[in-house]
Amino acid sequence: MSNLDYIVLFFYLIGLFVIGGLFTCRIKNTKDMFAAGGQSPWWVSGLSGFMTMFSAGTFVVWGGIAYKYGIVAVSINMCYGIAALLVGYFLAGRWHAMGIATPAEYIELRFGKSAIHFFTWSMMTYRLVGVGVSLYSLAVLLCALIPLGPGHGLADPVTGNLAMKWAVLLFGGVVVIYTMAGGLWAVLMTDVLQFIVLNLAVLFVVPLCLVKVGGWAEFVATVPEGFFCATNSQFTWFFLMGWCAIHFFMLGAEWAFVQRHICVPSAKDARKAAYLFGGLYIVSPWLWLLPPLLYRSMNPHANHEEAYILACKAVLPPGMLGLMMAAMFSATASMVSSQLNVFAGVLTNDFYFRWLRPQAGTSHLVRVGRILTVVLGGSLIAIALAVPRMGGAQEVILSITGLMVTPLLLPSVWGVFSRRITQSCIWPTAGISLIVGALIKFGFAKHGFLAAIPGCEGMAVWFQNHMRTVETSVGVLLPVLILWIIHVNTKGVSVGYQRVAAKTREIEVTASVSSHLPAVIVAWSLVACGALMFGLAWAQPQGVSFIMLTFAVILFMISGAIATGICLRKKSQ
Repeated sequence: MSNLDYIVLFFYLIGLFVIGGLFTCRIKNTKDMFAAGGQSPWWVSGLSGFMTMFSAGTFVVWGGIAYKYGIVAVSINMCYGIAALLVGYFLAGRWHAMGIATPAEYIELRFGKSAIHFFTWSMMTYRLVGVGVSLYSLAVLLCALIPLGPGHGLADPVTGNLAMKWAVLLFGGVVVIYTMAGGLWAVLMTDVLQFIVLNLAVLFVVPLCLVKVGGWAEFVATVPEGFFCATNSQFTWFFLMGWCAIHFFMLGAEWAFVQRHICVPSAKDARKAAYLFGGLYIVSPWLWLLPPLLYRSMNPHANHEEAYILACKAVLPPGMLGLMMAAMFSATASMVSSQLNVFAGVLTNDFYFRWLRPQAGTSHLVRVGRILTVVLGGSLIAIALAVPRMGGAQEVILSITGLMVTPLLLPSVWGVFSRRITQSCIWPTAGISLIVGALIKFGFAKHGFLAAIPGCEGMAVWFQNHMRTVETSVGVLLPVLILWIIHVNTKGVSVGYQRVAAKTREIEVTASVSSHLPAVIVAWSLVACGALMFGLAWAQPQGVSFIMLTFAVILFMISGAIATGICLRKKSQ
Protein backbone atom coordinates (compact mmCIF):
# COMPACT_ATOMS: atom_id res chain seq x y z
CA MET A 1 0.00 0.00 0.00
CA SER A 2 1.13 3.57 -0.69
CA ASN A 3 1.46 6.39 1.84
CA LEU A 4 -1.93 7.71 0.69
CA ASP A 5 -3.50 4.35 1.49
CA TYR A 6 -2.08 4.40 5.01
CA ILE A 7 -3.33 7.97 5.52
CA VAL A 8 -6.86 7.06 4.40
CA LEU A 9 -6.93 3.98 6.65
CA PHE A 10 -5.58 5.98 9.61
CA PHE A 11 -8.22 8.71 9.34
CA TYR A 12 -10.95 6.12 8.97
CA LEU A 13 -9.92 4.49 12.26
CA ILE A 14 -9.86 7.93 13.90
CA GLY A 15 -13.43 8.45 12.62
CA LEU A 16 -14.58 5.28 14.38
CA PHE A 17 -13.17 6.53 17.68
CA VAL A 18 -14.87 9.91 17.19
CA ILE A 19 -18.27 8.29 16.62
CA GLY A 20 -17.79 6.06 19.68
CA GLY A 21 -16.94 9.17 21.70
CA LEU A 22 -19.99 11.09 20.43
CA PHE A 23 -22.33 8.45 21.81
CA THR A 24 -20.53 7.92 25.12
CA CYS A 25 -22.45 10.80 26.68
CA ARG A 26 -25.77 9.25 25.58
CA ILE A 27 -25.19 6.11 27.66
CA LYS A 28 -27.21 6.77 30.82
CA ASN A 29 -28.44 3.24 31.55
CA THR A 30 -28.28 -0.33 30.29
CA LYS A 31 -31.19 0.24 27.87
CA ASP A 32 -29.09 2.94 26.19
CA MET A 33 -26.02 0.70 26.33
CA PHE A 34 -27.61 -2.42 24.83
CA ALA A 35 -30.86 -1.31 23.10
CA ALA A 36 -30.08 2.29 21.95
CA GLY A 37 -32.89 3.52 24.19
CA GLY A 38 -35.42 2.13 21.67
CA GLN A 39 -34.79 5.22 19.51
CA SER A 40 -32.86 3.83 16.57
CA PRO A 41 -34.40 4.79 13.21
CA TRP A 42 -35.58 1.74 11.26
CA TRP A 43 -33.15 2.40 8.41
CA VAL A 44 -30.21 2.48 10.85
CA SER A 45 -31.30 -0.87 12.31
CA GLY A 46 -31.74 -2.35 8.81
CA LEU A 47 -28.34 -1.18 7.56
CA SER A 48 -26.71 -2.34 10.79
CA GLY A 49 -28.23 -5.80 10.43
CA PHE A 50 -27.07 -5.91 6.82
CA MET A 51 -23.51 -5.00 7.81
CA THR A 52 -23.51 -7.47 10.71
CA MET A 53 -23.56 -10.25 8.09
CA PHE A 54 -20.40 -8.82 6.50
CA SER A 55 -16.80 -9.36 7.54
CA ALA A 56 -13.40 -9.80 5.94
CA GLY A 57 -14.36 -13.47 5.92
CA THR A 58 -17.15 -12.49 3.50
CA PHE A 59 -14.53 -11.35 1.02
CA VAL A 60 -12.25 -14.32 1.67
CA VAL A 61 -14.91 -17.09 1.73
CA TRP A 62 -17.58 -15.86 -0.72
CA GLY A 63 -15.09 -13.96 -2.86
CA GLY A 64 -13.11 -17.20 -3.14
CA ILE A 65 -16.23 -19.19 -4.10
CA ALA A 66 -17.17 -16.53 -6.69
CA TYR A 67 -13.68 -16.75 -8.22
CA LYS A 68 -13.71 -20.58 -8.31
CA TYR A 69 -17.32 -21.35 -9.24
CA GLY A 70 -18.92 -18.12 -10.49
CA ILE A 71 -22.51 -16.92 -10.05
CA VAL A 72 -23.32 -19.67 -7.53
CA ALA A 73 -21.72 -17.39 -4.90
CA VAL A 74 -24.39 -14.77 -5.71
CA SER A 75 -27.12 -17.42 -5.36
CA ILE A 76 -25.86 -18.41 -1.91
CA ASN A 77 -25.78 -14.82 -0.67
CA MET A 78 -29.24 -14.01 -2.06
CA CYS A 79 -30.52 -16.69 0.34
CA TYR A 80 -29.81 -14.20 3.15
CA GLY A 81 -32.15 -11.72 1.48
CA ILE A 82 -34.97 -14.26 1.12
CA ALA A 83 -34.52 -15.29 4.75
CA ALA A 84 -34.58 -11.65 5.94
CA LEU A 85 -37.80 -10.90 4.05
CA LEU A 86 -39.43 -13.92 5.69
CA VAL A 87 -38.17 -12.77 9.10
CA GLY A 88 -39.67 -9.33 8.45
CA TYR A 89 -43.06 -10.87 7.68
CA PHE A 90 -43.22 -13.50 10.43
CA LEU A 91 -40.92 -12.52 13.32
CA ALA A 92 -39.49 -8.99 13.51
CA GLY A 93 -42.68 -7.31 14.72
CA ARG A 94 -43.35 -10.10 17.23
CA TRP A 95 -39.94 -9.63 18.86
CA HIS A 96 -40.56 -5.91 19.32
CA ALA A 97 -44.09 -6.43 20.64
CA MET A 98 -42.76 -8.54 23.52
CA GLY A 99 -41.16 -5.47 25.11
CA ILE A 100 -38.00 -7.35 26.11
CA ALA A 101 -34.73 -5.53 26.85
CA THR A 102 -32.45 -8.38 25.72
CA PRO A 103 -33.01 -11.65 23.83
CA ALA A 104 -32.02 -13.57 26.95
CA GLU A 105 -35.02 -12.07 28.75
CA TYR A 106 -37.27 -13.89 26.26
CA ILE A 107 -35.40 -17.15 26.87
CA GLU A 108 -35.99 -16.81 30.61
CA LEU A 109 -39.68 -16.03 30.16
CA ARG A 110 -40.31 -18.76 27.59
CA PHE A 111 -38.06 -21.59 28.79
CA GLY A 112 -36.98 -20.73 32.35
CA LYS A 113 -33.73 -19.73 34.01
CA SER A 114 -31.88 -22.99 33.40
CA ALA A 115 -32.25 -22.51 29.64
CA ILE A 116 -30.43 -19.18 29.80
CA HIS A 117 -27.19 -20.89 30.77
CA PHE A 118 -27.37 -23.29 27.84
CA PHE A 119 -28.30 -20.66 25.25
CA THR A 120 -25.89 -18.03 26.54
CA TRP A 121 -22.79 -20.19 26.68
CA SER A 122 -23.53 -22.25 23.57
CA MET A 123 -24.46 -19.22 21.45
CA MET A 124 -21.54 -17.23 22.81
CA THR A 125 -19.12 -20.02 21.95
CA TYR A 126 -20.59 -20.48 18.47
CA ARG A 127 -20.61 -16.77 17.62
CA LEU A 128 -17.22 -15.96 19.11
CA VAL A 129 -15.65 -18.71 17.01
CA GLY A 130 -17.37 -17.37 13.89
CA VAL A 131 -16.38 -13.79 14.61
CA GLY A 132 -12.85 -14.90 15.49
CA VAL A 133 -12.61 -16.39 11.99
CA SER A 134 -13.65 -13.03 10.56
CA LEU A 135 -11.03 -11.16 12.58
CA TYR A 136 -8.42 -13.69 11.47
CA SER A 137 -9.46 -13.22 7.81
CA LEU A 138 -9.00 -9.46 8.15
CA ALA A 139 -5.58 -9.98 9.67
CA VAL A 140 -4.58 -12.22 6.72
CA LEU A 141 -5.44 -9.43 4.27
CA LEU A 142 -3.66 -6.80 6.33
CA CYS A 143 -0.53 -8.91 6.68
CA ALA A 144 -0.40 -9.36 2.90
CA LEU A 145 -0.70 -5.62 2.25
CA ILE A 146 1.47 -4.03 4.96
CA PRO A 147 5.21 -4.61 4.44
CA LEU A 148 7.37 -3.43 7.34
CA GLY A 149 10.77 -4.87 6.46
CA PRO A 150 13.02 -7.37 8.28
CA GLY A 151 13.90 -6.47 11.83
CA HIS A 152 10.83 -4.29 12.47
CA GLY A 153 9.30 -4.92 15.88
CA LEU A 154 5.84 -5.63 14.44
CA ALA A 155 7.02 -7.65 11.43
CA ASP A 156 6.86 -11.36 10.78
CA PRO A 157 10.51 -12.52 10.68
CA VAL A 158 9.78 -14.77 7.67
CA THR A 159 7.82 -12.44 5.37
CA GLY A 160 8.85 -9.01 6.65
CA ASN A 161 5.17 -7.97 6.60
CA LEU A 162 2.97 -7.09 9.57
CA ALA A 163 2.86 -10.14 11.86
CA MET A 164 -0.44 -11.94 12.31
CA LYS A 165 -0.60 -11.51 16.08
CA TRP A 166 -0.06 -7.75 15.87
CA ALA A 167 -2.68 -7.36 13.13
CA VAL A 168 -5.25 -9.21 15.28
CA LEU A 169 -4.34 -7.28 18.43
CA LEU A 170 -4.29 -3.87 16.74
CA PHE A 171 -7.56 -4.00 14.84
CA GLY A 172 -9.36 -6.16 17.39
CA GLY A 173 -8.41 -3.61 20.03
CA VAL A 174 -9.87 -0.72 17.99
CA VAL A 175 -13.27 -2.43 17.77
CA VAL A 176 -13.33 -3.36 21.45
CA ILE A 177 -12.58 0.23 22.52
CA TYR A 178 -15.31 1.96 20.49
CA THR A 179 -17.89 -0.71 21.33
CA MET A 180 -17.06 -0.36 25.03
CA ALA A 181 -17.34 3.43 24.90
CA GLY A 182 -20.47 3.98 22.83
CA GLY A 183 -22.56 0.83 23.36
CA LEU A 184 -25.19 -0.15 20.79
CA TRP A 185 -25.48 3.42 19.51
CA ALA A 186 -21.81 3.28 18.50
CA VAL A 187 -22.32 -0.15 16.92
CA LEU A 188 -25.35 1.03 14.92
CA MET A 189 -23.76 4.24 13.67
CA THR A 190 -20.39 2.76 12.80
CA ASP A 191 -22.32 0.07 10.91
CA VAL A 192 -23.98 2.80 8.83
CA LEU A 193 -20.63 4.50 8.22
CA GLN A 194 -19.19 1.13 7.24
CA PHE A 195 -22.07 0.57 4.81
CA ILE A 196 -21.23 3.88 3.12
CA VAL A 197 -17.51 3.15 2.90
CA LEU A 198 -18.01 -0.45 1.70
CA ASN A 199 -20.37 0.46 -1.13
CA LEU A 200 -18.32 3.48 -2.13
CA ALA A 201 -15.21 1.31 -2.47
CA VAL A 202 -17.01 -1.48 -4.35
CA LEU A 203 -18.77 0.91 -6.72
CA PHE A 204 -15.37 2.34 -7.59
CA VAL A 205 -13.68 -1.06 -8.10
CA VAL A 206 -16.29 -2.59 -10.43
CA PRO A 207 -15.99 -0.21 -13.44
CA LEU A 208 -12.19 -0.26 -13.19
CA CYS A 209 -12.21 -4.08 -13.22
CA LEU A 210 -14.48 -4.10 -16.28
CA VAL A 211 -12.10 -1.76 -18.10
CA LYS A 212 -9.13 -3.92 -17.10
CA VAL A 213 -10.84 -7.09 -18.38
CA GLY A 214 -11.71 -5.47 -21.71
CA GLY A 215 -15.47 -5.21 -21.25
CA TRP A 216 -18.32 -7.55 -20.42
CA ALA A 217 -18.14 -9.49 -23.68
CA GLU A 218 -14.47 -10.31 -23.14
CA PHE A 219 -15.20 -11.39 -19.56
CA VAL A 220 -18.00 -13.76 -20.68
CA ALA A 221 -15.77 -15.26 -23.37
CA THR A 222 -12.84 -16.07 -21.05
CA VAL A 223 -14.44 -17.66 -17.97
CA PRO A 224 -14.97 -21.44 -17.61
CA GLU A 225 -18.08 -23.29 -18.70
CA GLY A 226 -20.80 -23.22 -16.06
CA PHE A 227 -19.48 -19.99 -14.52
CA PHE A 228 -22.90 -18.36 -14.89
CA CYS A 229 -24.94 -21.27 -13.47
CA ALA A 230 -26.92 -20.59 -10.28
CA THR A 231 -25.93 -23.97 -8.78
CA ASN A 232 -23.27 -26.65 -9.17
CA SER A 233 -22.53 -30.15 -7.91
CA GLN A 234 -21.33 -28.87 -4.53
CA PHE A 235 -23.88 -26.09 -3.98
CA THR A 236 -27.14 -27.63 -5.23
CA TRP A 237 -30.72 -26.30 -5.19
CA PHE A 238 -31.29 -28.47 -2.13
CA PHE A 239 -28.31 -26.80 -0.44
CA LEU A 240 -29.71 -23.34 -1.28
CA MET A 241 -33.12 -24.21 0.21
CA GLY A 242 -31.38 -25.46 3.34
CA TRP A 243 -29.23 -22.32 3.44
CA CYS A 244 -32.37 -20.16 3.33
CA ALA A 245 -33.88 -22.14 6.20
CA ILE A 246 -30.70 -21.93 8.29
CA HIS A 247 -30.52 -18.17 7.87
CA PHE A 248 -34.22 -17.71 8.59
CA PHE A 249 -33.48 -19.13 12.03
CA MET A 250 -30.24 -17.14 12.30
CA LEU A 251 -31.72 -13.77 11.30
CA GLY A 252 -34.91 -14.48 13.21
CA ALA A 253 -33.47 -15.67 16.51
CA GLU A 254 -29.74 -15.02 16.80
CA TRP A 255 -29.33 -12.47 19.54
CA ALA A 256 -27.44 -9.84 17.54
CA PHE A 257 -30.31 -9.69 15.03
CA VAL A 258 -33.07 -9.84 17.64
CA GLN A 259 -31.35 -6.84 19.20
CA ARG A 260 -31.91 -4.96 15.91
CA HIS A 261 -35.64 -5.74 16.10
CA ILE A 262 -36.06 -4.39 19.63
CA CYS A 263 -33.93 -1.19 19.39
CA VAL A 264 -36.42 0.66 17.13
CA PRO A 265 -39.48 2.65 18.26
CA SER A 266 -42.23 0.28 17.03
CA ALA A 267 -43.06 -3.17 15.65
CA LYS A 268 -43.72 -1.57 12.27
CA ASP A 269 -40.20 -0.13 12.30
CA ALA A 270 -38.80 -3.57 13.15
CA ARG A 271 -40.52 -5.06 10.10
CA LYS A 272 -39.32 -2.23 7.85
CA ALA A 273 -35.74 -2.74 9.05
CA ALA A 274 -35.91 -6.46 8.21
CA TYR A 275 -37.38 -5.72 4.76
CA LEU A 276 -34.56 -3.24 4.08
CA PHE A 277 -32.01 -5.87 5.09
CA GLY A 278 -33.67 -8.44 2.80
CA GLY A 279 -33.97 -6.12 -0.17
CA LEU A 280 -30.31 -5.14 0.06
CA TYR A 281 -29.21 -8.78 0.16
CA ILE A 282 -31.35 -9.64 -2.87
CA VAL A 283 -29.68 -6.90 -4.95
CA SER A 284 -26.23 -6.18 -3.50
CA PRO A 285 -24.46 -9.56 -4.06
CA TRP A 286 -24.65 -8.87 -7.80
CA LEU A 287 -22.52 -5.79 -7.12
CA TRP A 288 -20.01 -6.60 -4.43
CA LEU A 289 -19.16 -10.07 -5.79
CA LEU A 290 -18.31 -8.71 -9.24
CA PRO A 291 -14.60 -7.98 -8.50
CA PRO A 292 -13.62 -11.62 -7.82
CA LEU A 293 -15.85 -12.78 -10.68
CA LEU A 294 -14.10 -10.38 -13.05
CA TYR A 295 -10.68 -11.23 -11.66
CA ARG A 296 -11.12 -14.83 -12.86
CA SER A 297 -10.82 -13.41 -16.37
CA MET A 298 -7.74 -11.33 -15.48
CA ASN A 299 -5.83 -14.08 -13.70
CA PRO A 300 -7.25 -17.62 -13.84
CA HIS A 301 -4.48 -19.12 -11.68
CA ALA A 302 -4.64 -16.95 -8.54
CA ASN A 303 -5.18 -18.10 -4.96
CA HIS A 304 -8.99 -18.02 -4.73
CA GLU A 305 -9.01 -16.76 -1.12
CA GLU A 306 -6.95 -13.72 -2.20
CA ALA A 307 -8.97 -13.05 -5.38
CA TYR A 308 -10.89 -10.08 -3.96
CA ILE A 309 -7.92 -8.15 -2.67
CA LEU A 310 -5.85 -9.04 -5.75
CA ALA A 311 -8.58 -7.59 -7.97
CA CYS A 312 -8.49 -4.41 -5.91
CA LYS A 313 -4.70 -4.19 -6.07
CA ALA A 314 -4.81 -4.64 -9.85
CA VAL A 315 -7.05 -1.63 -10.53
CA LEU A 316 -7.20 0.76 -7.58
CA PRO A 317 -5.17 3.99 -7.68
CA PRO A 318 -3.18 5.25 -4.65
CA GLY A 319 -5.44 6.11 -1.74
CA MET A 320 -8.35 3.94 -2.90
CA LEU A 321 -6.73 0.67 -1.81
CA GLY A 322 -6.63 2.15 1.69
CA LEU A 323 -10.36 2.90 1.36
CA MET A 324 -11.00 -0.70 0.27
CA MET A 325 -9.07 -1.99 3.26
CA ALA A 326 -11.13 0.39 5.40
CA ALA A 327 -14.24 -1.21 3.87
CA MET A 328 -13.03 -4.71 4.70
CA PHE A 329 -12.13 -3.57 8.20
CA SER A 330 -15.59 -1.98 8.38
CA ALA A 331 -17.31 -5.23 7.54
CA THR A 332 -15.36 -7.16 10.15
CA ALA A 333 -15.74 -4.42 12.74
CA SER A 334 -19.50 -4.47 12.25
CA MET A 335 -19.74 -8.19 12.98
CA VAL A 336 -17.31 -8.06 15.90
CA SER A 337 -18.87 -5.04 17.60
CA SER A 338 -22.41 -6.41 17.24
CA GLN A 339 -21.55 -9.69 18.93
CA LEU A 340 -19.51 -8.03 21.68
CA ASN A 341 -22.36 -5.67 22.49
CA VAL A 342 -25.12 -8.27 22.52
CA PHE A 343 -23.29 -10.77 24.72
CA ALA A 344 -21.98 -8.09 27.07
CA GLY A 345 -25.62 -6.98 27.39
CA VAL A 346 -26.81 -10.48 28.21
CA LEU A 347 -24.07 -11.07 30.79
CA THR A 348 -24.70 -7.66 32.40
CA ASN A 349 -28.52 -7.69 32.51
CA ASP A 350 -29.39 -11.34 32.71
CA PHE A 351 -26.56 -12.73 34.80
CA TYR A 352 -24.80 -10.03 36.80
CA PHE A 353 -27.82 -7.83 37.58
CA ARG A 354 -30.53 -10.48 37.96
CA TRP A 355 -28.57 -13.08 39.89
CA LEU A 356 -25.46 -11.50 41.42
CA ARG A 357 -26.15 -7.82 42.16
CA PRO A 358 -29.88 -7.04 41.86
CA GLN A 359 -29.33 -3.90 43.94
CA ALA A 360 -26.68 -2.50 41.57
CA GLY A 361 -27.22 1.07 40.35
CA THR A 362 -27.41 2.23 36.73
CA SER A 363 -23.91 3.70 36.49
CA HIS A 364 -22.43 0.60 38.11
CA LEU A 365 -24.11 -1.65 35.54
CA VAL A 366 -22.81 0.49 32.67
CA ARG A 367 -19.26 0.10 34.04
CA VAL A 368 -19.75 -3.66 34.36
CA GLY A 369 -21.05 -3.79 30.77
CA ARG A 370 -17.92 -2.05 29.54
CA ILE A 371 -15.63 -4.33 31.53
CA LEU A 372 -17.40 -7.40 30.12
CA THR A 373 -17.05 -5.97 26.61
CA VAL A 374 -13.28 -5.83 27.11
CA VAL A 375 -13.16 -9.37 28.56
CA LEU A 376 -15.17 -10.80 25.66
CA GLY A 377 -12.99 -8.84 23.23
CA GLY A 378 -9.88 -10.45 24.72
CA SER A 379 -11.43 -13.91 24.29
CA LEU A 380 -12.29 -13.09 20.70
CA ILE A 381 -8.73 -12.04 19.92
CA ALA A 382 -7.42 -15.29 21.41
CA ILE A 383 -9.81 -17.31 19.20
CA ALA A 384 -8.73 -15.38 16.10
CA LEU A 385 -5.09 -16.24 16.81
CA ALA A 386 -6.05 -19.94 17.03
CA VAL A 387 -8.01 -20.14 13.74
CA PRO A 388 -5.13 -21.63 11.66
CA ARG A 389 -5.21 -24.66 13.96
CA MET A 390 -8.93 -25.17 13.28
CA GLY A 391 -8.55 -25.82 9.54
CA GLY A 392 -8.79 -22.34 8.02
CA ALA A 393 -11.50 -19.73 7.51
CA GLN A 394 -13.69 -21.25 4.77
CA GLU A 395 -13.98 -24.71 6.33
CA VAL A 396 -14.82 -23.36 9.80
CA ILE A 397 -17.49 -20.92 8.58
CA LEU A 398 -19.36 -23.35 6.32
CA SER A 399 -19.32 -26.21 8.81
CA ILE A 400 -20.34 -24.39 11.98
CA THR A 401 -23.12 -22.54 10.14
CA GLY A 402 -24.52 -25.65 8.50
CA LEU A 403 -24.41 -27.86 11.59
CA MET A 404 -24.98 -25.54 14.57
CA VAL A 405 -27.35 -22.70 13.68
CA THR A 406 -30.67 -24.56 13.42
CA PRO A 407 -30.21 -26.87 16.47
CA LEU A 408 -29.37 -23.87 18.66
CA LEU A 409 -31.92 -21.35 17.34
CA LEU A 410 -34.90 -23.41 16.20
CA PRO A 411 -36.44 -23.77 19.72
CA SER A 412 -36.47 -19.97 20.14
CA VAL A 413 -38.32 -19.43 16.85
CA TRP A 414 -40.68 -22.37 17.43
CA GLY A 415 -41.43 -21.06 20.91
CA VAL A 416 -42.66 -17.74 19.48
CA PHE A 417 -45.46 -19.52 17.61
CA SER A 418 -46.09 -22.73 19.56
CA ARG A 419 -48.11 -22.72 22.77
CA ARG A 420 -47.03 -26.25 23.68
CA ILE A 421 -43.27 -26.71 23.83
CA THR A 422 -41.42 -26.28 27.13
CA GLN A 423 -37.77 -26.08 28.10
CA SER A 424 -37.55 -29.88 27.88
CA CYS A 425 -37.50 -29.56 24.08
CA ILE A 426 -34.15 -27.76 24.10
CA TRP A 427 -31.91 -30.59 25.23
CA PRO A 428 -32.93 -33.35 22.76
CA THR A 429 -33.20 -30.92 19.84
CA ALA A 430 -29.75 -29.40 20.34
CA GLY A 431 -28.05 -32.42 21.90
CA ILE A 432 -29.01 -35.08 19.35
CA SER A 433 -28.51 -32.75 16.37
CA LEU A 434 -25.08 -31.57 17.48
CA ILE A 435 -23.89 -35.10 18.29
CA VAL A 436 -25.05 -36.46 14.91
CA GLY A 437 -23.55 -33.43 13.17
CA ALA A 438 -20.19 -33.95 14.87
CA LEU A 439 -20.31 -37.64 13.98
CA ILE A 440 -20.85 -36.84 10.31
CA LYS A 441 -18.30 -34.03 10.24
CA PHE A 442 -15.47 -35.94 11.90
CA GLY A 443 -16.44 -39.57 11.38
CA PHE A 444 -17.38 -39.37 7.69
CA ALA A 445 -14.68 -36.87 6.73
CA LYS A 446 -11.69 -37.73 4.56
CA HIS A 447 -9.69 -39.25 7.41
CA GLY A 448 -12.65 -40.32 9.58
CA PHE A 449 -13.48 -43.80 10.84
CA LEU A 450 -15.89 -44.62 7.98
CA ALA A 451 -13.02 -44.71 5.48
CA ALA A 452 -11.19 -47.23 7.70
CA ILE A 453 -14.06 -49.76 7.74
CA PRO A 454 -13.58 -52.50 5.10
CA GLY A 455 -16.20 -52.30 2.37
CA CYS A 456 -17.21 -48.70 3.26
CA GLU A 457 -14.63 -46.93 1.12
CA GLY A 458 -17.19 -46.09 -1.58
CA MET A 459 -19.64 -44.70 0.98
CA ALA A 460 -16.86 -42.58 2.52
CA VAL A 461 -16.01 -41.13 -0.91
CA TRP A 462 -19.70 -40.29 -1.51
CA PHE A 463 -19.90 -38.44 1.80
CA GLN A 464 -16.73 -36.53 1.01
CA ASN A 465 -18.10 -35.44 -2.38
CA HIS A 466 -21.49 -34.38 -0.96
CA MET A 467 -20.44 -33.13 2.48
CA ARG A 468 -21.97 -29.65 2.04
CA THR A 469 -25.42 -31.04 1.18
CA VAL A 470 -25.20 -33.67 3.94
CA GLU A 471 -24.19 -31.08 6.56
CA THR A 472 -27.02 -28.76 5.53
CA SER A 473 -29.59 -31.59 5.49
CA VAL A 474 -28.64 -32.87 8.92
CA GLY A 475 -28.31 -29.34 10.29
CA VAL A 476 -31.85 -28.39 9.21
CA LEU A 477 -34.05 -31.46 8.81
CA LEU A 478 -32.97 -33.40 11.91
CA PRO A 479 -33.69 -30.66 14.51
CA VAL A 480 -36.98 -29.80 12.75
CA LEU A 481 -38.03 -33.46 12.87
CA ILE A 482 -37.08 -33.81 16.56
CA LEU A 483 -38.92 -30.64 17.59
CA TRP A 484 -41.98 -31.55 15.52
CA ILE A 485 -42.20 -34.93 17.29
CA ILE A 486 -41.94 -33.19 20.68
CA HIS A 487 -44.59 -30.65 19.64
CA VAL A 488 -47.05 -33.32 18.51
CA ASN A 489 -46.64 -35.29 21.74
CA THR A 490 -46.97 -32.27 24.08
CA LYS A 491 -50.44 -31.14 25.14
CA GLY A 492 -51.76 -27.98 26.73
CA VAL A 493 -50.35 -24.46 26.95
CA SER A 494 -46.90 -24.13 28.49
CA VAL A 495 -46.27 -21.80 31.41
CA GLY A 496 -43.51 -20.11 29.44
CA TYR A 497 -45.84 -19.19 26.61
CA GLN A 498 -48.26 -17.70 29.14
CA ARG A 499 -45.46 -15.61 30.68
CA VAL A 500 -44.47 -14.21 27.27
CA ALA A 501 -48.12 -13.44 26.46
CA ALA A 502 -48.55 -11.66 29.81
CA LYS A 503 -45.36 -9.65 29.22
CA THR A 504 -46.60 -8.63 25.78
CA ARG A 505 -49.96 -7.44 27.16
CA GLU A 506 -48.22 -5.37 29.84
CA ILE A 507 -46.26 -3.28 27.36
CA GLU A 508 -47.63 0.22 27.09
CA VAL A 509 -47.94 1.39 23.49
CA THR A 510 -46.30 4.80 23.23
CA ALA A 511 -45.39 6.99 20.29
CA SER A 512 -41.63 6.69 20.52
CA VAL A 513 -39.67 9.02 18.28
CA SER A 514 -36.43 8.01 16.60
CA SER A 515 -33.36 10.16 17.07
CA HIS A 516 -32.26 12.78 14.49
CA LEU A 517 -28.58 12.30 15.35
CA PRO A 518 -27.97 9.23 13.13
CA ALA A 519 -29.10 11.13 10.02
CA VAL A 520 -26.86 14.07 10.96
CA ILE A 521 -23.85 11.77 11.33
CA VAL A 522 -24.62 10.09 7.99
CA ALA A 523 -24.82 13.47 6.26
CA TRP A 524 -21.45 14.56 7.65
CA SER A 525 -19.92 11.16 6.87
CA LEU A 526 -20.98 11.55 3.23
CA VAL A 527 -19.43 15.00 3.17
CA ALA A 528 -16.18 13.56 4.55
CA CYS A 529 -16.16 10.74 1.97
CA GLY A 530 -16.91 13.21 -0.81
CA ALA A 531 -14.08 15.47 0.34
CA LEU A 532 -11.75 12.44 0.41
CA MET A 533 -12.68 11.50 -3.16
CA PHE A 534 -12.30 15.13 -4.25
CA GLY A 535 -8.83 15.36 -2.69
CA LEU A 536 -7.58 12.04 -4.08
CA ALA A 537 -8.83 12.91 -7.58
CA TRP A 538 -6.05 15.44 -8.13
CA ALA A 539 -3.34 12.78 -7.67
CA GLN A 540 -4.82 10.39 -10.29
CA PRO A 541 -4.69 9.99 -14.09
CA GLN A 542 -7.33 11.91 -16.03
CA GLY A 543 -9.83 9.05 -16.51
CA VAL A 544 -9.68 7.95 -12.87
CA SER A 545 -9.78 11.55 -11.71
CA PHE A 546 -13.06 12.14 -13.58
CA ILE A 547 -14.67 9.08 -11.94
CA MET A 548 -13.56 10.24 -8.48
CA LEU A 549 -14.87 13.77 -9.00
CA THR A 550 -18.20 12.35 -10.18
CA PHE A 551 -18.44 10.22 -7.04
CA ALA A 552 -17.61 13.26 -4.89
CA VAL A 553 -20.39 15.36 -6.47
CA ILE A 554 -22.94 12.54 -6.01
CA LEU A 555 -21.97 12.16 -2.33
CA PHE A 556 -22.32 15.92 -1.73
CA MET A 557 -25.78 15.86 -3.35
CA ILE A 558 -26.95 12.92 -1.22
CA SER A 559 -25.66 14.67 1.91
CA GLY A 560 -27.58 17.82 0.96
CA ALA A 561 -30.77 15.81 0.43
CA ILE A 562 -30.41 14.18 3.87
CA ALA A 563 -29.83 17.57 5.52
CA THR A 564 -32.94 18.94 3.82
CA GLY A 565 -34.97 15.95 5.03
CA ILE A 566 -33.77 16.51 8.62
CA CYS A 567 -34.86 20.15 8.52
CA LEU A 568 -38.29 19.29 7.10
CA ARG A 569 -38.83 16.59 9.73
CA LYS A 570 -37.91 18.95 12.56
CA LYS A 571 -40.39 21.53 11.25
CA SER A 572 -43.15 18.94 10.99
CA GLN A 573 -42.63 17.97 14.63
